[in-house]
Amino acid sequence: MDRIRIRGGKPLSGSIHIGGAKNAALPLMTASLLTEDTLTLSNLPHLADISTMAHLLAELGVGMGMNGDAVGGGHMGRVFELNAAGVTETTAPYDLVRTMRASVLVLGPLVARFGRARVSLPGGCAIGARPVDLHLKGLAQLGAEIDLQEGYIEARAPKGGLKGGNVVFPMVSVGATENLLMAAVLAEGETVLFNAAREPEVADLARCLITMGAKIEGVGTDTLKIQGVPSLTGADYSVVPDRIETGSYAVAAAITGGELTLKGASLGLIDSVADILSQAGVEITETDDGLKVSRRNGLSGVDVMTEPYPGFPTDMQAQVMALLATAEGASMITETIFENRFMHVPELARMGANVNVHGASAIVRGVERLSGVQVMATDLRASVSLVLAGLAAEGETMVNRVYHLDRGYERLEEKLAACGADIERLRD
Repeated sequence: MDRIRIRGGKPLSGSIHIGGAKNAALPLMTASLLTEDTLTLSNLPHLADISTMAHLLAELGVGMGMNGDAVGGGHMGRVFELNAAGVTETTAPYDLVRTMRASVLVLGPLVARFGRARVSLPGGCAIGARPVDLHLKGLAQLGAEIDLQEGYIEARAPKGGLKGGNVVFPMVSVGATENLLMAAVLAEGETVLFNAAREPEVADLARCLITMGAKIEGVGTDTLKIQGVPSLTGADYSVVPDRIETGSYAVAAAITGGELTLKGASLGLIDSVADILSQAGVEITETDDGLKVSRRNGLSGVDVMTEPYPGFPTDMQAQVMALLATAEGASMITETIFENRFMHVPELARMGANVNVHGASAIVRGVERLSGVQVMATDLRASVSLVLAGLAAEGETMVNRVYHLDRGYERLEEKLAACGADIERLRD
């Protein structure tokens, strides 16, 4: 199993290209199921989750081609051509779905276009329950019959297809919003999604669907109004930059006392993160091709609460904790999204971080320096927080179980090494 070795204490300097957002790319890929025409997606990151989704779609019968790399408009990344004209299979099997929760996003498109779907209950990171009942209740309100049998979700549209309706989400759910949005674009009549997720990745999906011929109002707000259409066409679409990758490398610059230019990054996508980093003593300025990040002087403690977008993202909580562990003074981090999102705390404590967890909050008292030790990653964002801590630590840090990293960060150790980090991947 691969490990990453870091010898810390080196300020980073240079440029890092920010790739397309994984959490935008995955639902965009499943949107290919909504049309017989070809959907061409550019700026796709080269990540394990993207490969998993590609395998799942291929299993369903989606034809797929990789049309080289796209470079232009500040974007790089793979170009996928997806064509679902020949889909004959509507079962998403356990072996593929168990490794990635986003696989459940094939449910809405399959039911909307083919009238049926059989999708294994999903797996993925162990950071909380994240039930799919909001997806299922929403589809039922559009007329789908839902059964749970032998670990599979079985959904069938009524005769004549799904019918528009009003769906009120009792809590904000990105996945449920995306699944219902894709189902509604082919449903008969009008669908209104209330308390919809406002994340940039949801807006990116809506904009792509509009390019394909969908009629959607309220993009970027918590109320989405969809007028169903009989069919969608193909489209060419570029995936939005990854705001979590942007935030993670911004922390890398700050925690090492260096300066990085994040090419392709957008300040508008990380407003809440930039605000917290600025309060902590980090300077972020816009450039012609992205963002420049540096540390003004010392770091100061700051209080953070995770919230649905446009609040501070739960996917940046672990990285900011690593940063605040080296800041002067005390910080309080409150996690309101996932109940198991503090699994990185014991590992940071092994490195000398002073963190006390009380229920959904963690008190972080900054220490003068962290120390390199053996640590173990428990999930995607926890693993990158340990890498960040290792960059600032004295001595050698060995991060084990880094397969989590490959789900969300493309060539992380190469990008950091190119900016002066003493970091390498050890392959067993």
